[in-house]
Amino acid sequence: MASDKVLTITETNFGDTVLKSAQPILVDFWAPWCGPCKMIAPILDELAEEYHGRVLVGKLNVDDHQSLAVQFGVSGIPMLLFFKGGQVVDQIRGLRSKKDLKETFDRVSK
Repeated sequence: MASDKVLTITETNFGDTVLKSAQPILVDFWAPWCGPCKMIAPILDELAEEYHGRVLVGKLNVDDHQSLAVQFGVSGIPMLLFFKGGQVVDQIRGLRSKKDLKETFDRVSK
């Protein structure tokens, strides 16, 4: 079940939601046809719940918002970019375990 804590990121709300966020935010660059994206989605839903109040989680569909994917050099998906203070502070490319993701969440939430 998808978490209601996961935000939908678009070109319209990217500046306010991501760049001006007071909390660190993970942006999952994904597409509906991407198998690994579908596999990582439930893990991100769980982490959005577990880290609520510390790290925001958002999803950006690269098919619908190609200019942002180009702007951030997304050449393969899933691509997870962690933003803090409007800057990319970490990134993860490809499918990872929940344990690996938690380590990065813990690092950026400090």
